[in-house]
Amino acid sequence: MKIRLTLAMAVITLLSACNTNTKDTITISGKVKFPDNRFKMYISQYRDGEKVVTDSFQLAGDGSYQYEMSTSIPGEYKLDCQKWQSVSFWAEDEDLGIDFRGQDTAKIKIKNPPYVYINGGPKNEVMNHINFNSYRSYQVMIGLSQGVYKATKDIPEKYGEIAGKLYGVTGDDDRARTRFLAKEYADRNSVLAVVSRLRDKTDKDLIDKTLATLKETNPSYPPLLKYIKDKEEARAAAEKVKIGSVAPHFSYPTPDGVMVSPEDYKGKLVIIDFWASWCGPCRNEIPHLKEVYEKYHEQGVEMLSVSIDKKESEWHKALAEEDMEWTQVLAPKAGKQTMKDYQFNGIPFIIILDKDGKIIAKNLRGKKIDEKLDELLTK
Repeated sequence: MKIRLTLAMAVITLLSACNTNTKDTITISGKVKFPDNRFKMYISQYRDGEKVVTDSFQLAGDGSYQYEMSTSIPGEYKLDCQKWQSVSFWAEDEDLGIDFRGQDTAKIKIKNPPYVYINGGPKNEVMNHINFNSYRSYQVMIGLSQGVYKATKDIPEKYGEIAGKLYGVTGDDDRARTRFLAKEYADRNSVLAVVSRLRDKTDKDLIDKTLATLKETNPSYPPLLKYIKDKEEARAAAEKVKIGSVAPHFSYPTPDGVMVSPEDYKGKLVIIDFWASWCGPCRNEIPHLKEVYEKYHEQGVEMLSVSIDKKESEWHKALAEEDMEWTQVLAPKAGKQTMKDYQFNGIPFIIILDKDGKIIAKNLRGKKIDEKLDELLTK
């Protein structure tokens, strides 16, 4: 009996060790075939929606490197190879070997780097699948773009329509592969990198099932507990910006320092455009927004632009260039809290509030804005 008990305890200890980080650091090593020593190697991680550079180091004279990285905060990181290539990896208890090709050596340099393989363990096996999916999706999109361009060069107005449909197919394929990985590797800590690429809108049940499986395997794993907490908070925030909900409050300054909030527009329809000076699609949308303002302002429609620029000087410069007639405000801290409250991570993000300050439409672009306003004003 004593022998059986001892064996059972040994098995439990071994299983626990498989999913517990017993190391404080990992070693990442490799070689860059064509180094560009104007730049360093950087390690970064997204924390609470912001990219944080955690480590940096130089290559040795022969292009090799060996770096000891702290894993006090285990999770997904990115290793940037001198601004030419990068790879996502899982930092926890696996030493890694990662080689890079490095800079483009062709006469005409382009940034379309080859796939980067990670020599690691089971956790980074998952990361290799994630990275390969991303790599192939990008290559397919390049191929499709070139093919559609050649096929529509005599009818260029068809390019956007056809390319959009094909990109939709590739997007569906990428999401299907990601769902497969979530099911296949639900008992590995690095599956958190997989579920972070899924969306509640289409995969809520799979996300919850995957998290439950990992919790059975490793119930006290800190990154898992943090992910679950963050996910619960995000879902609660999403409920607050559902269609029909009162828009979250904010009060931000105009260039003249006047504080403006959504509540100031009670009694009127208002379009709120979240944008930034550095965002190309945002700037491309502005000419159409000017048309919308001119067409609907006399019918009682107001407009408010909320910038998430980091630098106030860049915001002022863009305002002078764009010359928008309607009210402009700047969100503090690059709009971090605004993006969290309104649940968006891409801009332009355009919504419409009704006369009671409730969200009645969101994710609008182009003519969809006009169509929604026509519908609302007709009612």
